[in-house]
Amino acid sequence: MIALFTDYGLHGPYLGQVKAVLHLLLPAEKVINLLADAPRDNPKASAYLLAAFSQAFAADQETIFFSVVDPGVGSFQDQPVVIKADGQWYVGPDNGLFDMVCRRSSGVQCRRIDWRPETLSASFHGRDLYAPTIAMIRNNEVPGKEITWQDRHGWPDDLCEIIYVDHFGNCMTGIRAEALDNTNEIQVSGISIPYAHTFSSVPPGNAFWYHNSQGLAEIAVNGGNAAERLDVGIGTQLVI
Repeated sequence: MIALFTDYGLHGPYLGQVKAVLHLLLPAEKVINLLADAPRDNPKASAYLLAAFSQAFAADQETIFFSVVDPGVGSFQDQPVVIKADGQWYVGPDNGLFDMVCRRSSGVQCRRIDWRPETLSASFHGRDLYAPTIAMIRNNEVPGKEITWQDRHGWPDDLCEIIYVDHFGNCMTGIRAEALDNTNEIQVSGISIPYAHTFSSVPPGNAFWYHNSQGLAEIAVNGGNAAERLDVGIGTQLVI
């Protein structure tokens, strides 16, 4: 399948136009919205989310992740790339978005996308460049020159920040749950948040952190909105 991981949002024409191109070029391919509201213009937070989410996909399926969080679109300061890591494909800008995926993979191949379509808008490379590139990959025509992948930013293996706030106000962190002991408390906004197994493990209104379904440490409030209760958002610093 093709999994769309973007900060495009669910409103507006962008996802629909990308899907239209993919359907035109690959009418039999399954296309899913893995995440449409990745942290806007924030490759750093998105890199940790992409690495966590992609673990659920079996390597032998050869999923292609259309991965676009690209505040520098049009400048080509961050080169467009095709990456194959542990059997999965990733297509998007080399702006750090793939740093954690590659660092946690046992084998990485990288190609710089050096072809350009006849029509390439300055602001929508997802539709004009990356979607057609995915069609090439599915047709066994991987474009571009092979290059050595290099970590762009040296971000930490586990990021002590909030990287995503969901519809319920639960706050995902960039910390892999396996990196923490259940006796650890997470400090946020001067408040110490203890571990609990799940929501019903604490009284209503209490804040806690738990191992979420993506393998990350997540902060929540039983029956409440953690982001509002703690007055936090994407980028809020945490202390372990």
